[in-house]
Amino acid sequence: MTDQDKLHPLRPFLKNWVWEHGHIGTRYLDCVDGQLKFDEGKKSRFAAEKYIYVSLDKDVADDASVDGPAIQEAGLARFLRAAQLGKPEEAGSVAEVQRAVQDCVELGLFSAYQSQAREALARYQQEPMFDDEIRAAVVDDIRRIYSGMRDQLALYDFSVLYGLSMPLFISDTPFIDWRAGASPALPFVSLPLGPYCLLVGAPSGRSSRVGPVVWKAASAMGPLKDHNRLIAEHARLWLVATTDDQLVAVQSRLAVTADAKRQGAKP
Repeated sequence: MTDQDKLHPLRPFLKNWVWEHGHIGTRYLDCVDGQLKFDEGKKSRFAAEKYIYVSLDKDVADDASVDGPAIQEAGLARFLRAAQLGKPEEAGSVAEVQRAVQDCVELGLFSAYQSQAREALARYQQEPMFDDEIRAAVVDDIRRIYSGMRDQLALYDFSVLYGLSMPLFISDTPFIDWRAGASPALPFVSLPLGPYCLLVGAPSGRSSRVGPVVWKAASAMGPLKDHNRLIAEHARLWLVATTDDQLVAVQSRLAVTADAKRQGAKP
């Protein structure tokens, strides 16, 4: 399978942002050149960056040949569609929904550590190290930061907020840790599932077992009202929305950032 044929880790989510009125495709802002673009079709070809996968299970030996977490694609697709439609009864059984949420968290963390993984790889490649030593160092760095977070999230209570009135952004780094990325800090993590639905996790207080996923019809975002601002601020490569107007509103700021990056890259 060629790189172009591989399913981007976030493509299951991006399907919920495909625009099917007139032209079928996705509206997005290219964060590298600051331009608004439209990707024809349903394959999200614009999301083509290579991912570095690190298993966050410290008890599992690292395998560089594995390119992503093991996801139950059919169950995840059913869950994401049900969330976007606001039909929890179509999401699957309790166990299937719990597994889909677990897969969402895995993919959210997978996207979250890409920046650190690439930076670590570039840094260690400057050292007199063999390839396997570089890989081991990158794995150690990512596991040190994210393995504990993964263990914490395994015991979180998760809710699906659906029927939101404000359409959400999604980017190449859609996982938000509100405990560290928001001001003031909030005891939540979140991941957009579609333009009108959001997965939210909060501490449960449990030390074992996983609680059932709660579905909540919610027209307002409440304390998570800064979701789109945080998604836009953390976007590195692309930012997807349902309309051009949403993207134009943040285009100028991202274009300035992209220009600054280009200027800084010049010798």
